[in-house]
Amino acid sequence: MAELVKNPSIQAKLYEEIKATVSDDHDEITEEDTQKMPYLKAVILEGLRKHPLGHFALPHKAAEDMDVGGYLIPKGATVNFMVAEMGRDEREWENPMQFMPERFLPGGDGEGVDMTGSKRIRMMPFGVGRRMCAGINTAMLHLEYFVANMVREFEWKAVVGDKVDFAEKLSSPPSWRSHSARSWCSGASIKRAFNQVFSTRYK
Repeated sequence: MAELVKNPSIQAKLYEEIKATVSDDHDEITEEDTQKMPYLKAVILEGLRKHPLGHFALPHKAAEDMDVGGYLIPKGATVNFMVAEMGRDEREWENPMQFMPERFLPGGDGEGVDMTGSKRIRMMPFGVGRRMCAGINTAMLHLEYFVANMVREFEWKAVVGDKVDFAEKLSSPPSWRSHSARSWCSGASIKRAFNQVFSTRYK
């Protein structure tokens, strides 16, 4: 969602696809609707490429000495995959730091990307091979359903004067007992803040 805030033209293009697919008299987008939205799927894949759920896979230990691409991996060495860096590799992706869903449409450098890793590993947000996430299809459906409905109902935009923060770090949630938090959460404050972050598309 942060990428859609930073890139309003992409958000607008996605909204137009949603409008063209789902009639206004439908209360919400269905699973069947999402199957008719190639740009929605491209937006989700681009988000997973650039911002995978985890930056690393679970570490494994080498059972014996082995040679990988001319490098010796000694027995007992801990081996990990830098999942995030795979999706940002300039040898695999054109302008990898740019959020560009079109890369996953026909003719793009990500067209038909293999998410299972059975042929070639270019991105692995759900792992690859026999131990990949069993819930990949459910996760993709939920992501498509969530993003499509959120974009259909609201126009998302940055808080005036602020830059979109893409920092990926662990942090503690704010303490709602503090005076400053209660003050910020007054009715008027909430309305002002949320009007800056998103506004309903229906009046």
